[in-house]
Amino acid sequence: MGATAGSAADQSMAGRLGLRPGQVVQEFGYDGDVDDELRLAIEDLTGNELVDEDVQDVVDVAVYWWRDGDGDLVDSLMDALTNLAEGGVVWLFTPKSGRPGHVEPSDIEESAPTAGLHATTTISACRDWTGTRLATPRGGRR
Repeated sequence: MGATAGSAADQSMAGRLGLRPGQVVQEFGYDGDVDDELRLAIEDLTGNELVDEDVQDVVDVAVYWWRDGDGDLVDSLMDALTNLAEGGVVWLFTPKSGRPGHVEPSDIEESAPTAGLHATTTISACRDWTGTRLATPRGGRR
């Protein structure tokens, strides 16, 4: 079966996140404003449906859709770490500058270390969302 140009583009969008087939991705912060094309691309690439925030199983990656006003970012990042496998990463998606709910990069830079994470990469994940890759420091969590 051949991939259409659209699905190939969508898969490369998810591929930029460093995801691999077979990985389990837990999603937090789902709402009507999330990017459904990116969500589907993640599922297509991993071969698994995204699991919701209530799942208690170990996951390889956590995806968090975060907007200004969603609460305490440190607490939320710590929630995302609860089921994360050793060496797993958190992708924090925030609305791009000028979009409702935009989060200042300095807020992420200040919150991540308190949650035991550090930002390693920031990308334009899709049309309305910026993605920041957060990882545990080498040597594991505190």
